[in-house]
Amino acid sequence: MNKSTLALGVAVAVGVMAQQAGAAGFIEDSKASVSSRTMYYNNDNRERGGTDQRETAEGLKFDYLSGFTQGTVGFGIDAQALVGIHLDGGKGHHPANNNTFFPSDTDGSAVDEWSRAAANVKARFSKTEAHLGGALQPNMPILVANDSRLLPQTFDGGTITSKEIDNVTLNAGQLEHSAGRASSNSTGLAVAGGTQDSNQFRYAGADWKVTKDLTLQYYHSNLKDYYKQDFLGLIHVFPIDANQSFKTDLRYFDSGSDGKNGDAGYRFNNNNGFAKTPGEVDNKTWSAMFTYTLGGNAFLLGHQRVSDDGGFVYLNQGNVVDGNGRPEANGGASFYLFTDAMINGFVRAGENTTFGQYSYDFAALGVPGLKTSIAYLHGDNIKATNGSGPDSSEWERDMRIDYTIQQGTLKGFGVTLRNGVYRGSEVSNNPDVDQTRLIFNYTYSFL
Repeated sequence: MNKSTLALGVAVAVGVMAQQAGAAGFIEDSKASVSSRTMYYNNDNRERGGTDQRETAEGLKFDYLSGFTQGTVGFGIDAQALVGIHLDGGKGHHPANNNTFFPSDTDGSAVDEWSRAAANVKARFSKTEAHLGGALQPNMPILVANDSRLLPQTFDGGTITSKEIDNVTLNAGQLEHSAGRASSNSTGLAVAGGTQDSNQFRYAGADWKVTKDLTLQYYHSNLKDYYKQDFLGLIHVFPIDANQSFKTDLRYFDSGSDGKNGDAGYRFNNNNGFAKTPGEVDNKTWSAMFTYTLGGNAFLLGHQRVSDDGGFVYLNQGNVVDGNGRPEANGGASFYLFTDAMINGFVRAGENTTFGQYSYDFAALGVPGLKTSIAYLHGDNIKATNGSGPDSSEWERDMRIDYTIQQGTLKGFGVTLRNGVYRGSEVSNNPDVDQTRLIFNYTYSFL
């Protein structure tokens, strides 16, 4: 599916909907909202040097989700428009050509504003839905759209979700491009270190709710010329009584090389860690998390193991270049592991990570909307990049507090304060960082 095919599909679908837009359901079931996110972002590089980053910006997101037209096959359309506005203009503390929070101008400073818009057409038959377009935000074990900064990452392509079988959700699709969380443009897909893009990420998988307390998952994905990946998951919740429960969450990934992976332009940097075969994908990662909930308290403990032959792999377009060899600035990625923390990922070859978290929901004390948590992660046995040096270690401590107004004129207005501290050993490749984020969120729905 190339861009011409995608455009043709959208045009045909819009034409069909134009004839049926008055049908009950298309308008009546529509939803529209405007979301505002204001963020202060402070990334303080410690004694290892580097440029500190302190920026404030406003993000606005408009979403329109139509209902479906009547008939055996119903049609609809989803549209999204995004705008980012820099609030502390000038060069200030925007690191030159750093596009992880806000796009950079030609002189390396932050641009004043940026925007993009996209839409999906959709169709529904029985309990099956298909979406085609450029405003997709997948959330699956093999791909998680990133929404950790000002505005969300989006993808274009086609997806199908089916619930025809009781207690089973089937997912399949092909994605071809992504637009980064701080970019007006889309690029092809890649992994960390890959400068050449791939226009084919295919996946298929299923979530089977065996019982109301047990869910099993299997997914297979393939990023052409980079990697193939299989995922197995198990989620079980054991209800002890009305006020307490015990949750088990197990995840396993098996990833290997595909096509041109390892060739110039298609090399995986193995998260700046060791690789048995440099540039190639070769990894197995498992993780387990156990959560005991008692009233407003939640105690979490888990462990993760990355195999010795290479780092964990996931979609990451941060190194993709254009036809002139210049960076496309499509950075920012998320992945489906418990160690995808505020600052670090803990996904280099050989790494063993133990992590824990305590959280409290103050609704138990009569203060709904107020939540807080503190987490700690410690990874060791990280293999040296040359394979023979001393192992290294790293740790991170994250704290956050959230409050959302529950009633009144500002109902839904939320404030989040997050603080993270990351430290690596002397032989670690990552710089020490202190990071703070202050975020104000509000969504107004008018349909």
